[in-house]
Amino acid sequence: QVQLVESGGGLVQAGGSLRLSCAASGRTFSRYIMGWFRQAPGKEREFVGAIRWSGGTIYADSVKGRFTISEDNAKNTVYLQMNSLKPEDTAVYYCAAKSGVVLTTDVYEYDYWGQGTQVTVSS
Repeated sequence: QVQLVESGGGLVQAGGSLRLSCAASGRTFSRYIMGWFRQAPGKEREFVGAIRWSGGTIYADSVKGRFTISEDNAKNTVYLQMNSLKPEDTAVYYCAAKSGVVLTTDVYEYDYWGQGTQVTVSS
């Protein structure tokens, strides 16, 4: 079983930055894809970005150039650095994991999910 625990959410003004963390346990993650998703009230969960532990990232167009995903293999932790935040980035952010090496944006391909962390960007 895989456990994912997010942290780092909070309230920030537009233009500010936050860094989310996702601590993973329960498996060897060298063959996993770690994804970040977000869900705003009344909206579907949407892809933000993903990283392959062996290297490689993909991002949604809406966050490209502002958000960066990185990993710390020694800590089994993935980070989402969010810069130049906008009010429309307000959502609950979820960390997710899927086995394999193919980066994917499809929410249904991810098998494991964290509990989510709230990010609120004020204007």
